[in-house]
Amino acid sequence: MYIIAALYHFTRLADPAALQAPLKSICLSKAVKGSLLLAPEGFNGTIAGPRVGIDAVLAYLRAIPDCADFEHKESFSQNPPFARMKVRLKKEIVTMGQPDIDPCARVGNYVDAADWNTLISAPDVALIDTRNDYEVAIGTFDGAVDPETKSFGEFPAWWAENKDRFHNKRIAMFCTGGIRCEKSTNYLLGQGVSDVYHLKGGILKYLEEVPATDSKWQGECYVFDQRVSVGHGLAPGSYIMCHACGRPVAPKDKSHRHYEEGVSCADCFADYSEGDRDRFRERQHQIDLAKKRGKNHIGRKTGITLE
Repeated sequence: MYIIAALYHFTRLADPAALQAPLKSICLSKAVKGSLLLAPEGFNGTIAGPRVGIDAVLAYLRAIPDCADFEHKESFSQNPPFARMKVRLKKEIVTMGQPDIDPCARVGNYVDAADWNTLISAPDVALIDTRNDYEVAIGTFDGAVDPETKSFGEFPAWWAENKDRFHNKRIAMFCTGGIRCEKSTNYLLGQGVSDVYHLKGGILKYLEEVPATDSKWQGECYVFDQRVSVGHGLAPGSYIMCHACGRPVAPKDKSHRHYEEGVSCADCFADYSEGDRDRFRERQHQIDLAKKRGKNHIGRKTGITLE
């Protein structure tokens, strides 16, 4: 059984580069794999491994000044969600491209999962999904507005073009684990929106705590690892990943003429040349050979970077 820990924390790191090597060393020594991002504004990532390993990494991060009380979310998998461990330095832990954004200064009002249904059912509340288009496509809250963004950096431009739609509305926002809403609510407050709310712990916390019988969630939730999607109770979903582009593929889409395992899906077929697909076929061949030997092939795409 693998423990999967999704985590983030906004804090001012004086020297993120000094943390990179020791953090990766702890992860490798404790059989923890996944991805962690370090930036001057904090850290973000998802890791998986044995209980003792996850606890060791969390203890290291909580020992950083002003990080003792950060929260994380856990789920479980019978199969290894990641093939390798990456610790990267970034300008931002989630890319919005707005230099004046500072979630450490102020964010919107947190709303617990138990209170979310009441808030979003109010007639004066506009509900906005801050995730990317491929995530929204497989599941979202009933009645949510989809900005149809391909990356989080497109959100400010979308808001500038659409803000008049939300005049005299309270704004409720949500994302997978909560990190994007830390920035998007700070951005809206800076734009003069007074009543801004966001789902504490994100969709994952909602699916973990709210029974399916009471849920306003429709579909599944995309996650950034080999599980691809989860449902209520964080049970594994029905989607698989296209290992060419990293996007989710529904069971029915596996019969599409452009779907080929490890090579292409209906969404990305036109994005690659036949030469690219030949390379992907060879990669898939090596993956299949590794699988027969009982090993993981580390060259496989394991998800789309959270932006």
